[in-house]
Amino acid sequence: MVVHIAYGKQGLPVTLPDDIPVRIIEPTYVPPVQDPVGTVIASLRNPLGTRPLQKLVKPTDSVGIVFSDITRPTPNHILIPAILQELELAGVPSSRITLFNSTGTHRLNTEEELRSMLGVKVVDTYRIVQNDARAEGQHEAVGKTRRGTVVKIHREFLRCSFKILTGFIEPHFFAGFSGGGKAVVPGMAHLDTVMRNHGAENIDHPNSTWGVLQGNPLREEIDEAASFAKPHFLVNVTLNKDKQITASFAGDWIEAYRKGTEFVRETTMVRTDTLYDLVITSNAGYPLDLNLYQAVKGMSAASKITRPGGTIVVAAECWDGVPAHGSFGRLLREAKDPDDLLKRIRSEGFSMDDQWQAQILALLVKKARVFVYTTHLSEETLRQSHLGYCPSIEKLVEEKIRELGPSLKICVLPEGPLTIPYYEP
Repeated sequence: MVVHIAYGKQGLPVTLPDDIPVRIIEPTYVPPVQDPVGTVIASLRNPLGTRPLQKLVKPTDSVGIVFSDITRPTPNHILIPAILQELELAGVPSSRITLFNSTGTHRLNTEEELRSMLGVKVVDTYRIVQNDARAEGQHEAVGKTRRGTVVKIHREFLRCSFKILTGFIEPHFFAGFSGGGKAVVPGMAHLDTVMRNHGAENIDHPNSTWGVLQGNPLREEIDEAASFAKPHFLVNVTLNKDKQITASFAGDWIEAYRKGTEFVRETTMVRTDTLYDLVITSNAGYPLDLNLYQAVKGMSAASKITRPGGTIVVAAECWDGVPAHGSFGRLLREAKDPDDLLKRIRSEGFSMDDQWQAQILALLVKKARVFVYTTHLSEETLRQSHLGYCPSIEKLVEEKIRELGPSLKICVLPEGPLTIPYYEP
């Protein structure tokens, strides 16, 4: 039995024994729309909860358009030109439009990456501003959330008289779903704001998980914080496993987003009444499996249906390393074990960027043994990250069969975090 797992740009075939039952859990395949550009434009002209984009914006507006960075498969090359076309028809000159790269706490994108994401013509024509969450003097405090977080957003974005959010909606391991207000927080926020929102208490909350919006303290604060920036319009798309557009949701930034999450929930949540001894997962392939930091998402998806003490193996290319930027790798290396890492993160007054990802990884490793199949990270690097090295998924399966015999329960998540498996007896 051969299962094809999303891995890098090419995928990874994994051969599994025919005499052991294997459950494969994938999101419901939704065929792509026939005309992706036309679909996006139609949503801009027939929005949810507000007037068409052309009718809302004025030629005198200074327009800010937020787009996802290189870590997301958002089809920016389709979304951004479609929006720019509508703005041109509304009489807005290109000189009054700024594109904002919502990097959050990620690194800034290279010129080559921007051109691959947006297209050469867009990059050469429009001004692009990238959010540097660690920079001082670029952000401005605009309010404080009910939980006491001071919200600091990129000053230039705040100065825009008309703000458009873009992105794509997929399950998210602690914010419920991606997209929506995440374009602003953490996308365009200062590190201090992200740190408070992604703090240990919020990450530890049981509702800060896949597919949960209401009652999720982290997500609710994201939406509250994003509202301080006063977004005027949103365009979010949904994608199938081939990264093709399946639907476009545009209009009021709350109403259109919620409609999109309902669509994603129906096609990605899969129930199982079994907890598995071994779960083989991916990190959805390129670009999401670019580094170990992002690969925690695939591990988290698998953890939802792994028995305590079971085994998880995630296939992630990790061409960008751990990565070298940020504090994720440092936090992992400095901890002697997962308990030591959690104790440090939960200690009063502790604050370090990327601590949320390290915290989630520690919780996963405490529940199950986690291995990584990768062509770009060494065994020593993974050991320092409290993870096991898997040179061959097939051999790891053979070892588990020798250990547990024919009663071994195996599940495969070929698309990793694009699926929300959940256990319900």
